[in-house]
Amino acid sequence: MQISDIREAIADAARAGVVLPDGLAQLTASGYVPDAVIAPHFFVAEYEQDFDKAMRRALDEIVFTTRVLVGRADDKAAQQLLDKMLSGSGPASLKTAIEAARGGPGEYALGGLAHDLHVTRVQGYRWYEHAGTTYVGAEIMIKVIGQGDA
Repeated sequence: MQISDIREAIADAARAGVVLPDGLAQLTASGYVPDAVIAPHFFVAEYEQDFDKAMRRALDEIVFTTRVLVGRADDKAAQQLLDKMLSGSGPASLKTAIEAARGGPGEYALGGLAHDLHVTRVQGYRWYEHAGTTYVGAEIMIKVIGQGDA
């Protein structure tokens, strides 16, 4: 698996699939930790990679830590928006948007970049400081599996 391509494909899936309520800025997304955030913003941050989950480089597993940050002009409204994006379903759900990139039955995920992906967990719901600004946000864990020698 080519990690840079996967990072960008996850960000593309989030950007394309999340529909925020009327009157709110659309979600911005990036495959890497940005210098500056235009909230609400989703990005792929750290990752852990396990090699050789099957013989002959047949399978690697990567768990990406991603973050979503929301501006906090109104603390309650910011947390309500974040809750919508962290929900397991609905038009603003990051899980729904990202898992839509799994493809149909028998298709590879992320446009052929991986065998499969799964949004597994939300953690770290708290205030984050990024480039000197405070946001409310959370981490979303995404497991991606694919060919190790590709």
